[in-house]
Amino acid sequence: MDTLPSASADKNHPADKVPYAKTTTAKQPYIKRGTPRFIQVTLALFSAGLATFALLYCVQPILPVLSDDFGISPATSSLSLSVATGMMALGLLATGPLSDAVGRKSVMVVSLLLASAFTLFSAFASTWESILIARALIGLSLSGVAAVAMTYLSEEIHPSVVAFSMGLYISGNSIGGMSGRLLSGVMTDFFSWRVAVGAIGLVALSAAIMFWRILPASKHFRATSLRPHVLAINIRLHFRDAGLPLLFVIGFLLMGAFVTLFNYIGYRLLAAPWSLSQATVGLLSVVYLTGSYSSPKAGALTAIYGRGKVMLFSLLLMLSGLLLTLLNLLPFIFVGMMLFSGGFFAAHAVASGWIGLRARRARGQASSLYLFCYYLGSSTAGTLGGIFWHSFAWPGVVAFIATLLIAAVGVAWRLQKLTVVTGLTPQ
Repeated sequence: MDTLPSASADKNHPADKVPYAKTTTAKQPYIKRGTPRFIQVTLALFSAGLATFALLYCVQPILPVLSDDFGISPATSSLSLSVATGMMALGLLATGPLSDAVGRKSVMVVSLLLASAFTLFSAFASTWESILIARALIGLSLSGVAAVAMTYLSEEIHPSVVAFSMGLYISGNSIGGMSGRLLSGVMTDFFSWRVAVGAIGLVALSAAIMFWRILPASKHFRATSLRPHVLAINIRLHFRDAGLPLLFVIGFLLMGAFVTLFNYIGYRLLAAPWSLSQATVGLLSVVYLTGSYSSPKAGALTAIYGRGKVMLFSLLLMLSGLLLTLLNLLPFIFVGMMLFSGGFFAAHAVASGWIGLRARRARGQASSLYLFCYYLGSSTAGTLGGIFWHSFAWPGVVAFIATLLIAAVGVAWRLQKLTVVTGLTPQ
């Protein structure tokens, strides 16, 4: 993540040859920690992250219920999440550049309102096909928040606290993911999955309205052209950077591993020998709270140890937690889920902040490319994991996830060596 000491250490990176403030048209002061505007931004983006990930992942703990209700396989049931993340990935290619042209806040507000409305519609959908269509529209809408929030922070927050504010935003993501899973799992057990999804839609609509009212307008936004040749030039610049493509790959592998574990751990825990209730499985989503600690903590640690080292440690933490889930003791499985979740949010926080540092220009587009790969990993690996579950049960799922994480460690090691050479990482 970007902090003032570590950003200034990169003397060789082209983006850092121009003072940060000169990348904007306005001579407005940046938002500093402890000010009323910082509190407004924090609350607004925290609520946006919470709503976004509650809407996106509320179906994950009820995948077994959807399998029973519609008479479909686990892999088919997982499409309710995969189509949402897949369409989010595609939408990111458009909403990031769109925000570069028309502004950050307007794109995020419209996106949240639309996603809330489509979620309410999905609660009344009567066929599996209509549910998939609604979920696809939800993912497409939410791309406008995912693509823009990190860019807004990197533009408006003072560089010395960007890492901290990014960590707070991602902690909102983790709590949102936890809340969506928790509410849907528990409410489905007591009422029905339709009541659960409808309630989450109403909560997200309230969060969207609050976000609209309290988020300060951008002061450092500079509109760029939406002309195709300009977009193509920016994409070439992003891929010519030595580090950005590696971060895109890490995003794919990270999210693919994370979603696969939480897609199928419910099937395991609902079956013998535990035979847990749907509500209990939903309650296990509290492991997401580890992300509310690990993501801002990772941002702070990058200033001490460097982004590369924190990234590697976070990935190894995920791998150790994954291996614990192989044990047939519920407390160890729970601890494994906690370690896995904490490591994931820490790694994602580091990678997210790193994108803003390395992008030479069109940061919204760079963030969109990272998140495109991130959610493409969710959509692809999340469904492929169902094949491993069907053929090899939980050990097969663990082997698949471990392969993704080992590959991510290799990419992170290459990125660490790169940053040592260029001076990006404090030694």
